[in-house]
Amino acid sequence: MSEIIPKRMAAHIDGDFVVFLIGMRINTLFKIHKWLPVFLAMPRMIKELEAQPESGFLGHIMSPRVIVQYWRSFDHLERYARSHDHLHWPAWVEFNTRLGQSRGDVGIWHETYQVRAGEYETMYSGMPPFGLGNASELVPVGGEHESARGRLTGP
Repeated sequence: MSEIIPKRMAAHIDGDFVVFLIGMRINTLFKIHKWLPVFLAMPRMIKELEAQPESGFLGHIMSPRVIVQYWRSFDHLERYARSHDHLHWPAWVEFNTRLGQSRGDVGIWHETYQVRAGEYETMYSGMPPFGLGNASELVPVGGEHESARGRLTGP
């Protein structure tokens, strides 16, 4: 477990980046054969991405219902998603084949946000590195960056 930082910190990342949210929804609990492969696929993909810094994957937060991913760019994200040499593409093809006409049994969703340099705000207090702060650099909060508005708009 990461060490708790006992002061107010903010994330700093140079340049633009992408936030990608992805999740699944179990609609038919007893059809485990439909949703379990989806549930098990993402942790394997995360491990693959963490082992390849050149992928543009910066980090993630994972909960049972949603995964937040940070990427260097949309091009990096798309390159991974469409690569036939990585885990995502075969899992996506298998998912579509397995579900066929029974898409109501398990739902999947994702949202992609492109964030321009400096157009984000973060604050962590009494936390280990977390979220964007874990996927970038943590810097102390203070001065003109004391408030959320100051961190968002800068000097």
